[in-house]
Amino acid sequence: MPTSSEFIELCRSQIALLTQALGASLSVIYLTEELVESSQARLMPIAAYPEAAGTLERSNRLALPAAVESYPEVTTSSGLTQPKQLVLPLIHEELVFGLLVTEREDRPWTTWERSQVERIANTLSLACVMDQRAQWLDQAQRQHRSRQSQQHDVLDNLLHQLKSPLTALRTFGKLLVKRMQATDANREIAGSILRESDRLQELLQQFDEAIDLDSVDVLAEDASLVSRPIPLLPAGVLTTSSLELMPCLVNEILLQLLETAGAIAQEKGLALRTEVPNPLPLVSANPGALREVLSNLIDNALKYTPLGGEVHIRANHRDDYVNVWVSDTGYGIPPQDLERLFERHYRGVQADGDIPGTGLGLAIARRLIEQMHGSIQVFSPLKSEGWIAQDDHPPQRGTSFVVKLLKNEVEEPPAGKG
Repeated sequence: MPTSSEFIELCRSQIALLTQALGASLSVIYLTEELVESSQARLMPIAAYPEAAGTLERSNRLALPAAVESYPEVTTSSGLTQPKQLVLPLIHEELVFGLLVTEREDRPWTTWERSQVERIANTLSLACVMDQRAQWLDQAQRQHRSRQSQQHDVLDNLLHQLKSPLTALRTFGKLLVKRMQATDANREIAGSILRESDRLQELLQQFDEAIDLDSVDVLAEDASLVSRPIPLLPAGVLTTSSLELMPCLVNEILLQLLETAGAIAQEKGLALRTEVPNPLPLVSANPGALREVLSNLIDNALKYTPLGGEVHIRANHRDDYVNVWVSDTGYGIPPQDLERLFERHYRGVQADGDIPGTGLGLAIARRLIEQMHGSIQVFSPLKSEGWIAQDDHPPQRGTSFVVKLLKNEVEEPPAGKG
């Protein structure tokens, strides 16, 4: 694990102490590249005085002494042998992980001075252990925060994807109740379905409120925390890093979505207009991901269009792309919100409105479309190309989304439905 800048500064300060207070002419602090229990280790200088003394090649192997040794030695007038160079191991709990080498040329070290050098070595030993443990703890915390952030993202995505089928279920339940006579024996069952779907919607709303989305964003601010792909769709079918692409018929995917959209539009008092040529050229896409993208755009158009408004769904092909337009005559999107519309949890002015939402759908849609090598754009006021003209002109309001999908080179349609 790399040494922190704080520990290196401590080493430099201890070398300065050796130089200024004890008169050392050369001092070097070496650390092993990894903690070892053997008597051999690969050493790396991390601080030295003068700095040229720290040019030890990392490939050199030095023997770590089991105790303090001295090189070379001189004999004093009293006949006692005293060292001019001290080599002290940095050791903690029988684990050797470095060396402190210091010497002076003008005189040998006294016993008291040697004890001071040993205290410095002990200080460096403890500091190195604390530095390593602090880094290990920080790394563990970062990994924990990364896993926590990923788990929140998965939960957010799954909750968002539950809302579309739940909305369709509630709409169909309402239509069933309206169409059944009061004496119909199945009316009570249809009413129970509607009641339970309302309860599910309440629980999902409570789930949203229980999750602190702002704290998740704080955890995910550092992109380096995310080390593996995050599932976007249930059961690990798809991930943000890889989608299985195949030839798909946009008509078949839209057909299922338009049935549900028609029921919702009828229940909300909206006009739904569609223009989907049959057949359209095959596109290269993932059926599940494409269904998720188009479902989200259609649901948003129906949700943000007031009573009496219109939702237009149009598909065409041009050059190498099949284009799917989803336009509405709703509230529109302010210019200041357009640039950030595809950010996770960003809702702009809609965040202050009465219509609930998490700001996840468009972010998920863009990431999935990019994985399918397509693109998604938004226009507000709506784009005339997405308007289905029937003796009327596009209004100067509303919103248009266009999804561009690459045509597939395969000429024959795939077997079965996408």
